Amino acid sequence: MDMAHAYHGLSTERLERITDHINRNYIDGGKIAGCQVAVSRHGHLAYSKSFGKMDLERNKPMADDAIFRIYSMSKPITSVALMTLYEQGYFQLDDPVSRYIPGWKDHKVWVGGDANNMQLVEPNRPMSFRNVLSHTGGLTYGSALVAVGGEATGHPVDEAYTREQVGRGPGDTLQDFVGKLAKVPLRYQPGERWMYSFSTDVCGYLVEAISGKRFDKYLQEHIFDPLGMKDTAFHVAPEKASRFTANYRRGADKSLKLLDDPATSTFLKEPSFFGGGGGLTGTTADYLRFCEMLRRGGELDGERILGPRTIELMHMNHLAGGKDLTQMAIGGFSETANEGIGFGLGFAMTLDQVATGALGIGDYYWGGAASTIFWVDPKEDLSVVFMTQLMPSGTFNFRGQLKSIIYSSIVD
Repeated sequence: MDMAHAYHGLSTERLERITDHINRNYIDGGKIAGCQVAVSRHGHLAYSKSFGKMDLERNKPMADDAIFRIYSMSKPITSVALMTLYEQGYFQLDDPVSRYIPGWKDHKVWVGGDANNMQLVEPNRPMSFRNVLSHTGGLTYGSALVAVGGEATGHPVDEAYTREQVGRGPGDTLQDFVGKLAKVPLRYQPGERWMYSFSTDVCGYLVEAISGKRFDKYLQEHIFDPLGMKDTAFHVAPEKASRFTANYRRGADKSLKLLDDPATSTFLKEPSFFGGGGGLTGTTADYLRFCEMLRRGGELDGERILGPRTIELMHMNHLAGGKDLTQMAIGGFSETANEGIGFGLGFAMTLDQVATGALGIGDYYWGGAASTIFWVDPKEDLSVVFMTQLMPSGTFNFRGQLKSIIYSSIVD
């Protein structure tokens, strides 16, 4: 037994199947430009590799310190930030968010009718902090999902989002954004369904409203600096621009089309809208540090972000009646399949590995629009980060494939 194996209990030989799988299925045939995979168990890095190119147009090999658009993998970070304020007693999970967003006291719920003649009713209960942390509050993504591979729904509520220009608009602030959301009805009764939505951007605004600090500054002070996430930010600083990856879309002919050139990307300048639901950029190493903090129950290298009981609460299933997403979800797009999957405060989790057909029970995770993924498994004491830049995220099942290889490499 090699010494590394003794530390992490993974077969290094079996983990090499990752290298073969990625090269054979994705890099050699040009299905993706490049990617990175990091696997850590018991706090020991068992596998870490960069593949392919970070920029095909400039023929740049994938650098170990490459910076990626992590899109919806911003959501768990935002959720952790909001829970740091929960730990200070600022709110309880079932408190209405209108305590901090007074304009939302009059929210009504859509029950029928078209965009010009909507039938609206009073909510049975106000939208709560638990609801915005778990996408169960009645919000939607409007028509914004089309940009990341979702279908246009044509639903009257989504039409109202378009009419009020609800979105992460250029020049908008979080304050403007919640102001627009006050003018649209809820898509369903809070707590009764699950729908992927702008909820986590609302969580970012709540951090700002409760703390009195601009959201990006709060993240910097309370998460990024303490955890040494030195390259995670809402924009890529000029001195780091050469490390920024290119983002691609898979065309109808299966070729890669450049979607966002790192030399001209909007991510090169600081935004006015700090989107907690999808605005961050960062490295594999940084995100692995975030995962390791979660795995260790809220602390890393002597810096405590959250208490272990809070982390545990966050990855319990908060869907009503312990249901899974097949019973609760409406809308055709999210960063997860629905079978055997629950949702907590910022994370999905595996409830039933027979239903999911994948190894690993009790892991919690999320992904991003450009096919990035991570998961943390407290039972196996495991953290995994996968970074690439390919839209839309449902193109390939990287999560399922990596789980098959990684879990079958655990030999202790």
